[in-house]
Amino acid sequence: MMEKTSKAMLGLYSSIAMLLILLFVLFTYFFAVGQDHWWLRLIQVKVLFIPLIIYLLAISVATGFAIFLLLSLSQKRWLTPIAEKLRLIASGNLESPVLNENMPLSVRSKELFDMDHDIHQIKDKLRDMSSELQILNARPQFVDGQTKEEILENERHRLARELHDSVSQQLFAAMMMMSALNEQAIKTDAPEMQKKQLGMVSEIINASQSEMRALLLHLRPVTLEGKSLKQGIEQLLKELQTKINISLKWDIEDLQIPSSIEDQLFRVIQELLSNTLRHAKADELEVYLNLIDQNILLRVIDDGVGFDPEQQQTKAGSYGLLNIRERITGIGGTLKIISFKNQGTSIEIKIPLLKEVPNK
Repeated sequence: MMEKTSKAMLGLYSSIAMLLILLFVLFTYFFAVGQDHWWLRLIQVKVLFIPLIIYLLAISVATGFAIFLLLSLSQKRWLTPIAEKLRLIASGNLESPVLNENMPLSVRSKELFDMDHDIHQIKDKLRDMSSELQILNARPQFVDGQTKEEILENERHRLARELHDSVSQQLFAAMMMMSALNEQAIKTDAPEMQKKQLGMVSEIINASQSEMRALLLHLRPVTLEGKSLKQGIEQLLKELQTKINISLKWDIEDLQIPSSIEDQLFRVIQELLSNTLRHAKADELEVYLNLIDQNILLRVIDDGVGFDPEQQQTKAGSYGLLNIRERITGIGGTLKIISFKNQGTSIEIKIPLLKEVPNK
């Protein structure tokens, strides 16, 4: 806003200066030819029925506007690359070659040079922080002789076994009993209210079974077990198709990335699928994983009930998204959530692939 005001003031000053110059030239001319009351001539003399003073004002205004336009175009020319660099940094594209381009020497503005230099420093600091986070995340953290991931995996195994051997089996038995009761109600021509109540109980048990399948999927072993990330994700999605009535679409690129990032991404995808199954009530789910401009881009899209991302961050029990955000932040990535009620959810995760982090 200040820049725009400054350019407008320069244009105004230019108009006034041009008007004064033209008046001085005419005054000098009329004085040389001995013309009295020269200022009256400015009003009396007409060209194409228009007083001469109107032409002087029009030339002055046109000059000021031309200077304002030239300043705007010149400023936009040099501010556009800076705006593009800031956009790339905000979106996490720290490896983009555009960020390595320096301001050309033809720019004489010290402010623009300083701004460009600051952007380079911010980029380098963010890049160093992302690299340190990814390297730190690749190091195993031991607790009483076991890594944190081993402890979590053992606990997941235990919970999954207990849920499968007790609650899951009991839900299956309850569903079989309800099916038998429904058939009996139909054969004996039971009252309509009783049939409706049995149907409602069956729906509740069926929903509980779906919830249990999602929980078991979430608690299943999370290691890739020698498979590539592409193979692990596709196996997870194919298994999901056999258990849940949902339309799946995916495009998974076979990426060569550090194992620490692979493991975290696999866990994040597992968490996202579990959240979608348990809360989204979606009919369609899309998963995309690609490498774009040295950035790993993961997108998970569903057509479910959606939610308010602002409220979800403070909502009690929203540990799934908090856990995902912590995992992504821990490897120097960014998480963007776009969701509207009854319009589905799109989750985009971007992780810079830095050369300093060792591969497998």
